[in-house]
Parts: sequence; C-alpha cells; structure tokens
Amino acid sequence: MNSTSGNISTTTTITTLDNGDHAWMMTSAALVYMMTPALAFFYGGLVENKNILNQLFLSIICMGIVTVQWCLFGYSFSFGPGNSAFGSFDFSGLRLPFHFYGDNLTFPSLTFVSYQAAFAVITPALISGAIVGRMKLLPYMLFIFLWSTFCYCPLARWLFSDYGWLHRYGTLDFAGGCVVHVSSGVSGMVCALILGNRADFDPNKPEVAHNLPFTVIGT
Repeated sequence: MNSTSGNISTTTTITTLDNGDHAWMMTSAALVYMMTPALAFFYGGLVENKNILNQLFLSIICMGIVTVQWCLFGYSFSFGPGNSAFGSFDFSGLRLPFHFYGDNLTFPSLTFVSYQAAFAVITPALISGAIVGRMKLLPYMLFIFLWSTFCYCPLARWLFSDYGWLHRYGTLDFAGGCVVHVSSGVSGMVCALILGNRADFDPNKPEVAHNLPFTVIGT
C-alpha cells in the first residue's frame, strides 16, 4: 500500500472498506503522533537544565498549532485540487467528499488526513531543538504557523500529492526524508544562524545534557 500519496476514488462505484488496511493506517497515524511527545523527551534530555521545560513546550505546542492549521487549510493546500505547486481552499475546514484512498482504494479520506497530519506536526517540532533558548514563545508560535503554511505544505504537495510536480516525475521520498527531515534540518540550521547563540551562552563552558534517561525514553 502506498501510504504517503493517495489515489482518490472519483467514480460512483461503491468501494469496499478493507478493515485490515484501515486499521493499519490508523495504527500508523497513532505511531507517528507519538513521535512528537517522544521528540520532546529526546530533545529535553539533551538540553541544559534551564531549558528543559521550554524545550518540552516548544515540541508539544506544535500538536496544537499545526493540527488546527492542517484542519483549516493545510490539508487543502497540500492535497486539494490546484496546480502542481500549490493547492487551493476547496478542502478547507476538511470539507471533503467521502473518498477512498490507497492503491486499492480501501480506507476513507479522513484516515488519510489524520495520517498526514501527524507528519505535518512532527516536522516543525524537529526545528524546536535549534530554537530552544533563542526565541520567545509567541514569535515561535507564529513562526510555526507560517512555516507550516509556506514551507511544509508546498513540499508535501510536490512529493506526497498525486498533483505534485516532483511526484509526477517519479521522485521517491523515503520515510519523509525530503519533506520532513531535509526541510526541518535546513530550517533549523538557518534559524540557529540568524538567531545567534542561546541566552547566557558561554563558549568556555561545555553544555551538559540535562537528563540522558529522557533522551533514551524519547528514542
């Protein structure tokens, strides 16, 4: 089953729901959602003691901000009707026709929406490790909302959507290597370069990880 880009059943033929495919997609979505709090523990164990609560919050807040953005228009921008570069507002507010997704059209559209939402949440959360101690909360929240809209959604469109121009060229995105990891990695590096050193940074004092068991739990 192709779980990252879905073929939409646009015919009037009744498609049979496959309970196995549906259960696996819901399980996959739940596992990806669990990655965000796990990431909070992973990063939280690596930062200094003074930044632990800030790091936990920066990761977890993405679950609230990005989920709302995804339901309002993020999914529509990424997978809705439009051109090969950007979607439209046709599916805003999750006003979706009931379609079946997957190679064999065996699970419903909202399951696919939930699965892709989990990736949309974890991606900006990965950037938080480069921002902790460098940016205040409100600017960070605005940054996450805008980054998800203008960086993640277009990339997801290009590679995950059947409409995307890179997808049509046959580009393969293994486990989100391009859409998730490259985008968050480059963005984190740019943020660190622009924002500069963390508050109270001392180049002569090595940074000590706060709690390595947290990092192991997050891993």
